[in-house]
Amino acid sequence: MSAGLRTPLHAAHVRRGGRMVEFAGFSLPVQYASILEEHAAVREAAGLFDVSHMGQLALSGPGALASVDRLLTRRISTAKPGVVRYALLCNERGGVVDDVTAYHRDDDVMLCVNAANIRKDSEWVAGHLAEGTSLRDESDATALLALQGPAAADVLRTLADESLVSLRRFTFARGPVAGRSVVVSRTGYTGADGYELYCAAADAEPLFEALLDEGAAHGCRPCGLGARDTLRLEAALPLYGHELDDTTSPLEAGLGRFVDDDGDFFGAAAIRERARAGHSRALAGFVLEERGVARAGCTVSHDGREVGLVTSGGPSPTLQKSIGLAYVPPPLAGAGTEIEVVIRGRGVRARIVETPFVRGTRAGRSANA
Repeated sequence: MSAGLRTPLHAAHVRRGGRMVEFAGFSLPVQYASILEEHAAVREAAGLFDVSHMGQLALSGPGALASVDRLLTRRISTAKPGVVRYALLCNERGGVVDDVTAYHRDDDVMLCVNAANIRKDSEWVAGHLAEGTSLRDESDATALLALQGPAAADVLRTLADESLVSLRRFTFARGPVAGRSVVVSRTGYTGADGYELYCAAADAEPLFEALLDEGAAHGCRPCGLGARDTLRLEAALPLYGHELDDTTSPLEAGLGRFVDDDGDFFGAAAIRERARAGHSRALAGFVLEERGVARAGCTVSHDGREVGLVTSGGPSPTLQKSIGLAYVPPPLAGAGTEIEVVIRGRGVRARIVETPFVRGTRAGRSANA
């Protein structure tokens, strides 16, 4: 594997035995000891992820709020400072440029964007700014940790003031954590409760080590990309490049609640027109009823006819079953529909189910805030 880009925590991952892989151009740990153990830690106690590969774009100036309202599928101007909103950046055709979290800070708005899309998003945003708006890429100067799981609050409480621990879902605040200046956000991408912690790149390693050292008594352990993916899949959270892309409408992906009905954002007219014309597909969750592992790219069939494509799939450690997400015709997207997933040339029986797959998982980045 080529070295690729490195987060500020690369040395810490190697020192702790992380198995490094390339993801979105970055060298990141896929696991430390066991994906199953790391998955269980987040579901039962707490896990700490390095997500510093994510990008941060800040819009400031008198036109910033107008720019963000025009760019995103949800208005940020109606949110008070200290509120985070999940939304989509869309193109004129109603396709998704990226899915983001928007932070309304005191004097600007910060967009947290997917790692593989930093350059694309920056160029798109820069080309559609209202007058009086400036754009600043804070990605290289920022590190991001995700502390997730039912014991996350107990872990954070060992190092931070209660005002940060008790934040409501989809709000954020700045304060000291382990003696470092940190923006603590009550958000995440695992379906579990927890926090995302933004800090200066130079503060990442001491913050990471302090959280793991103090969190050990609460069952907190470092986690890699493998567990992050199994957790987000159990929560049926979309992953850009799989469930979302430049051609996909947010409505096809089941994200209509994150699209303002009366919004005047880029792509709004196209999204409404596509909805009026009727979508040819809808995102649905399925569970395999026979042995096998569904993966992205597997075809879906119904009554002997190919009808769709798996976008994400894999074993669910919690359910002990193989699960997945797929685009299928809307009439087949209802719970209980019987389908087949073609795995290595063999049709495997499956059933459409309600999502999230695991009861009690939160909607993570896709929470309604």
